[in-house]
Amino acid sequence: MKGVAMQGNERHGPDGPEIWIRGPVGEPEPRQREEGPTPAQAVVTPRQFAWVATHGGAGASTLATVFGGHDAGRSWPRPDQGEPGSVLLVGRTHAAGLEAVSHTLDIFRRGDAPPGLDLDAIVLVADAPGRLPRQLAQRIKVISSVIDVYRVPWVPDWRTGDLTGPLPREITSLARLTGRTTP
Repeated sequence: MKGVAMQGNERHGPDGPEIWIRGPVGEPEPRQREEGPTPAQAVVTPRQFAWVATHGGAGASTLATVFGGHDAGRSWPRPDQGEPGSVLLVGRTHAAGLEAVSHTLDIFRRGDAPPGLDLDAIVLVADAPGRLPRQLAQRIKVISSVIDVYRVPWVPDWRTGDLTGPLPREITSLARLTGRTTP
């Protein structure tokens, strides 16, 4: 083997180490240009969400109106029919609401949710103004240990149906998640 030197266990030719390749080696085939936008032209659209109420009066309809997205009510969204597969579970912060959230979260944990759905977060809407009792705050802490939880404070205007006012600063992160850019 003319021009090949051995260094340790490696063989080196005049242009560097010798490389062994398994399989056929030939000229690469020219790549066909794919249809659609090139990476420089790619269009990014905000992710679409389905707001799923875990119990009656959870606030899913209000949140869908304020933040946009699909109001699925208490039904599972149907991605096969064009509805978003990204789910935001909605519940109130009272004991029954947190129990309903935990129950629905467990459905996802067991893998019993319909196929094609992704649980993105839990959205908890305040059931009254003021601080939560300790036992409810502890329950929320447990839920937030397994999934992202977004808290929506008590908004008096929403109670009377006025959804046009500015968003409370406490829900800026939820506005970012849903793609709502105006405060």
